[in-house]
Amino acid sequence: MLAQRIWSLIAPLFALVAVQPAVARPLLLISIDGLRPADVIEAQQRGMKLPNLTAFLTQGSYARGVVGVLPTLTYPSHTTLITGVSPAKHGIVANTTFDPMNINDGGWYWYAEDNKAETLWDAAFRARLTTGNVHWPVSVGATHVTWNLPQIWRTGHPDDRKLVRALATPGLVAEMEAARREGYADGKDETLAGDKLRAGFAQSLIRHHQPGFLTVYLTALDHVQHQTGPGSPEAHQTLEAIDGLVGDVIAIERQFHPDADIAVVSDHGFAPIDSAINLYRPFIDAGLVTVNAGGKISGWEAMPWATGGSFAIVLAHPQDAALRAKVGALLERLAGNPAAHIDRVIAEPAIAAMGGNPRAAFYVNLKIGTAAAPFLAAGLPLTLPAGEYKGMHGYFPAAPEMRSTFMMSGPGIAKARDLGEIDMRAIAPTLARAMGATLPGAEKPPLAVTP
Repeated sequence: MLAQRIWSLIAPLFALVAVQPAVARPLLLISIDGLRPADVIEAQQRGMKLPNLTAFLTQGSYARGVVGVLPTLTYPSHTTLITGVSPAKHGIVANTTFDPMNINDGGWYWYAEDNKAETLWDAAFRARLTTGNVHWPVSVGATHVTWNLPQIWRTGHPDDRKLVRALATPGLVAEMEAARREGYADGKDETLAGDKLRAGFAQSLIRHHQPGFLTVYLTALDHVQHQTGPGSPEAHQTLEAIDGLVGDVIAIERQFHPDADIAVVSDHGFAPIDSAINLYRPFIDAGLVTVNAGGKISGWEAMPWATGGSFAIVLAHPQDAALRAKVGALLERLAGNPAAHIDRVIAEPAIAAMGGNPRAAFYVNLKIGTAAAPFLAAGLPLTLPAGEYKGMHGYFPAAPEMRSTFMMSGPGIAKARDLGEIDMRAIAPTLARAMGATLPGAEKPPLAVTP
């Protein structure tokens, strides 16, 4: 009886402890677009000085490679990084929206409402952390972002600055510009100068508001690798400069949140290219795409959707078996043509298994070294020179060249832990757990980054 009496008194205390939420902890998440893991792991051998990034190799946990999503493009990948689910589930299946008649004038998936999955911003909010964002893709109108500087542009005209100002957290751009005595970066500015401005605004956001969870996205490395190729002297110089920016942001975060965890990620790797494929040419010749006298698309039955190093193929009438067979036969013939530079063609079951675009009846992966050309004038041939591009991504994620980066350090993170090769979908639940939050919809369990 006495034991029962004692238990009746202390049981409510055990129950109270059991339901207490985990203590929320601050987290800084920095993305360096196009950062190849070996550029950090082998920085010294490649002649680069990256003190801030290479510090993660000894002071934190890191992956030798991150296997990405289909396709290995910026917007689908960044949405997976912040949700833990594949493009098939979150809905950001490309950079640009499907727009065969060009009604959207080259519009991208800028708007957070197009993402169907829960984000780390949502998870942080539930954990009672304030949140901030500097330029992360698919962030316009994102709920549960306390201080939001979203990524959007339309033309590169100075009016784009007004667009960012209008869509950011009310008054935030003006507040930060006044504090820094300089203007914010244009939405379409992907240069190192743009990264310097955004890194500076991230520092000011930390200094003035101390968000518990902050996302920061830097673009210049991707821009330079497209222009000069991966591993070029220009790319190495840009990465060294970005390493300094990362160090500056981390220093401010440590000043205000000494207990913060820091994660650095990238969305995809990079491959050199020397040619492009105009897949629209054979689709026009087969009568699947029609063009008018001015070379503009006037109708379509099956449409290629260029995604960097690959094409999604969308059918206007997916239930039309004859149309599907016609397109399948065309792609089979093209795959046997060396001039088409096709590595692999997959159909819906394989696309679904890879978590790719549910609207695609087929997906065409090009051989490394060849890029998918966007819609061009109807008279151009199948194979084209690469033009201004020297580097590309967007291939199927199995390609070793498409491996991306994950590194993490902090008070509760194991030091010098080599995680080997990981799945990109495991990153978001790992970061959620580090914040003391949960992301129950994630498709993979958290990584073993704690001691």
